[in-house]
Amino acid sequence: MSYESKDNMDVEVDPANDIIDENIIDEYQLEYEELDKSDSELTNIEAIYKYKQLLNNERFDEVAVKVKEFCLYKLAKYYTEEKEFDLVLSLLKTNNELFSTIPKARTAKIVRNILEIIAKIPDSLSIQIRLCKDVVEWCKLEKRTFLRQRIESKLAHLLLLQHELHAALILINSLLTELKKLDDKQMLTEVHLIESRIHHALRNVPKAKAALTASRTSAHAIYVTPNLQAELDEMSGVLHCEEGDYTTAYSYFYEAHDGYDQSNDPKALTCLQYMILCKVLNNAASDVPGLLSSKVGLKHTGVAIEAMRAIAKAATEKSLEKFKEAEIKYSEYVRNDHLISHNLDKLHDQMLESNLLKIIYPYSVVE
Repeated sequence: MSYESKDNMDVEVDPANDIIDENIIDEYQLEYEELDKSDSELTNIEAIYKYKQLLNNERFDEVAVKVKEFCLYKLAKYYTEEKEFDLVLSLLKTNNELFSTIPKARTAKIVRNILEIIAKIPDSLSIQIRLCKDVVEWCKLEKRTFLRQRIESKLAHLLLLQHELHAALILINSLLTELKKLDDKQMLTEVHLIESRIHHALRNVPKAKAALTASRTSAHAIYVTPNLQAELDEMSGVLHCEEGDYTTAYSYFYEAHDGYDQSNDPKALTCLQYMILCKVLNNAASDVPGLLSSKVGLKHTGVAIEAMRAIAKAATEKSLEKFKEAEIKYSEYVRNDHLISHNLDKLHDQMLESNLLKIIYPYSVVE
């Protein structure tokens, strides 16, 4: 036997208890690992039952909490596959005891990861919005202010994607009022960026620029992750492109591409498309083949790049016919992006004007 001091008293400690505790931890973790390896052989219903059994374990030590966190992700995945989205929300409501034992930041991470699992389903935007609204209400009942603000930020972004711009703007303005009082620089950076995107979608470029400036100002006071920095650079490029400063826009898109590329984010491809667009709009379409054969361009292939290559070729040859052919052939890739679609309309008008001037030029002097 050994003794440890506690509150100036000798307390007997049995080493055997420590060994038993370690074995229990190992068994619980081992049970999860075995289930994780074999769950592909089970039906969704069977897997859900087994993961729920693990989740309902009464222990809340560090290892148990980790196992329960992974069980939550697995259950969210299976419920999502079964289209049982109400049960995804019930995972939060029925595990308050778990969330009360872990830091609030970790709870926020778990909730965000569960929402990301749902986001992987195609055409699930309306479902994500509904679930975010339900989570916000749950956060209000549980008085989880930090998490509510995070989810409201995500909800505003989803409303933007759903083109519910006025609802998104009302939510963002309310959220910004709270965050300015708290002076949360991280959240202010992210929320002002969303605000900038909303104003841009509303075609209010001055307010979009003001919001982006506010976002960059808040970013100066914190560590900015490469991905967030890339988002800021991308938005700067978008606004410069809208103002017709294509050289500066190209530079920002180049920086954004590098940031996204470091984390293998698919947005790197979008930034390359924007770089090609800037070259075309800046009457430098002849530079596009060189860009696509460079180190930056060789990393990306596919129909989206071929679409921009065809647009650039038509612009180089000043052929309105080839431009229209490319636009029709690749309409899915050039019309679904707001910035590309809007600027291609401007490019079409410029090419039409150029062609008309070419036709009437011989008649500019008549005796």
